[in-house]
Amino acid sequence: MSTPYPFTALVGQDDLRLGLLLNAVSPAVGGVLVRGEKGTAKSTAVRALAALMPEVAVVAGCRFSCDPAAPDPACPDGPHEEAPGVSRAARTVELPVGASEDRLVGALDIERALSEGVKAFEPGLLADAHRGILYVDEVNLLHDHLVDLLLDAAAMGASYVEREGVSVRHASRFLLVGTMNPEEGELRPQLLDRFGLTVEVAASRDTDLRVEVVRRRLAYDDDPAAFAARWADEEGALRERIVAARALLPHVVLGDGVLRQIAATCAAFEVDGMRADIVMARTATALAAWAGRDEVVADDVRQAALLALPHRRRRNPFDAPGLDEDKLDEALEDAADERGGDDDPDPDGPGGGVPPQGGGPDAGGPEGAGPDTPDAPGQTETGSGDTPAHPPVGGAGERQPVRSGEPFRTKMLSVPGLGEGAAGRRSRARTEHGRTTGSRRPEGALTKLHLAATVQAAAPHQRARGRAGRGLVVRRDDLRQATREGREGNLVLFVVDASGSMAARQRMSAVKGAVMSLLLDAYQRRDKVGLVTFRGRGAEVALPPTSSVDAAAARLESLPTGGRTPLAAGLLKAHDVLRVERLRDPSRRALLVVVTDGRATGGVVPVALAGRAGRLHASEGTASVVVDCESGIVRLGLAAQLARDLGGSAVTLDELRADSIAGLVKDFTAAGRAA
Repeated sequence: MSTPYPFTALVGQDDLRLGLLLNAVSPAVGGVLVRGEKGTAKSTAVRALAALMPEVAVVAGCRFSCDPAAPDPACPDGPHEEAPGVSRAARTVELPVGASEDRLVGALDIERALSEGVKAFEPGLLADAHRGILYVDEVNLLHDHLVDLLLDAAAMGASYVEREGVSVRHASRFLLVGTMNPEEGELRPQLLDRFGLTVEVAASRDTDLRVEVVRRRLAYDDDPAAFAARWADEEGALRERIVAARALLPHVVLGDGVLRQIAATCAAFEVDGMRADIVMARTATALAAWAGRDEVVADDVRQAALLALPHRRRRNPFDAPGLDEDKLDEALEDAADERGGDDDPDPDGPGGGVPPQGGGPDAGGPEGAGPDTPDAPGQTETGSGDTPAHPPVGGAGERQPVRSGEPFRTKMLSVPGLGEGAAGRRSRARTEHGRTTGSRRPEGALTKLHLAATVQAAAPHQRARGRAGRGLVVRRDDLRQATREGREGNLVLFVVDASGSMAARQRMSAVKGAVMSLLLDAYQRRDKVGLVTFRGRGAEVALPPTSSVDAAAARLESLPTGGRTPLAAGLLKAHDVLRVERLRDPSRRALLVVVTDGRATGGVVPVALAGRAGRLHASEGTASVVVDCESGIVRLGLAAQLARDLGGSAVTLDELRADSIAGLVKDFTAAGRAA
């Protein structure tokens, strides 16, 4: 077994370490979602925490890790009366992004059930993770239905498998840790709410801390065992502190005044439902136990809010995450004033959060490093929504960026035909989940049995198999896989005209508002998005295809305008982007959205060149929509002609609206929560 990196040897990342330790003290907190860039010790910290977890006693031979002191009466491997117990280390189970539903919850052996009459159940990862840690890297890239199953099991403490007439239920309680890079796409608000805590991590910009990270990592890679031995005392002390905090937890008092502060804080930030209040209460209690106190104080509530509310507060899809600490302090002070201010906050705070490096409050690590000083929240140099604007392409008449108009609900745009891409909510596709539309012979392992088709395939052969009138004989060749139809996410590539003909400030504001509306729609439908702009002397890829619509929104807001209209260059640049994306992900179909008035200028016969570029897209079968931004009394209809060249359709800005009620951002927020 490989030697894990010591938890106490981690440099910085105080919020990450605190969130993990609070869940180790009180699994009822509900897990932690770690958001941040790659290379920030997310995976290292999770694996290091497993080594600190106390050993667990399990029933010998039980595949579901039942506790011999209190075995699950409904355990599929039970009953376990007077079963011998053994001790083992707590497991860390990793759920890969490409895992199937059967791998997560377990699978029935359909072939044995049909051919032998045996209801055989093979446990999945939820059973393996019981009483341990379940780690999901890149949880935002996991299919939504898998995340639903995962979080349902975490909330209920049990996994239920109902399929093909067989019902299996087993205990599944674990410390859930998910990590994600926001630039690769966000989780739905409903799923965010199911994580107890969230922390933001970023690489420190402090030179000394970065040097210390490299020094320790190199020392660990050279000799993991020797490096771990140097931190053994600190690891032992931290392990004992976790055990002590667990023992103290049931005795921590959560007073009515503190509960009022929690309720007032959640109300001030307009969080939906009551889960935030409950998580804050559990987190504040765990913070008090971690600090060695038997009573929750105001500072515990403040720290709990910083961990439990950022991902739950009401915000529009493109708003930056985080919590307004001034507003938080005001809410806590108001609640304290209402009850007479009788709480005296602990001057030492909630136990200092995490153990200091090297064991003592002021001690350096074994390499002589001083105490870690992580970056203050919100002081990172990069992050979602902070992408710097691209330098302008160039051209005469350049103007400053125009703010986008108010977004609105857009009509449904989709790719025709039937795809087989990633699960989403835009275009029709063959999917693992959805309504059953037919059957086929299985290719590889059978996952979704079409029972009626299987019986129909087996029925004509019963006489030859010698079992007529004595039951149905089903063989491997008779099995049929159910085919299902659902929705897929697409690549929505925006080609936006930023030229002088589109640059009237009021008009460009409306155009940006329309594109922002389409981005909101793409956010809700789980699409990838890309942004190509053209003006002046040529076109550029303002944003390569990504799952982060936040980044696209930021680039759109900073988009400068002015100059000529190289429409053909914009379409050809889009063609290059789509060609590369087809090689990377052949199953994801593209939707080209061209936002222009169609007035091409610059070069020789610019309108004809634009038409040829459009027909190039049409010849490759690319689905397209032209958003006609032409205004005024005299209209040339060039955008409609471009749509015909592209083989797509054209809609005006007014026609793009889904209904007559426009300009209400809250509509999109509500729709995002309901999606």
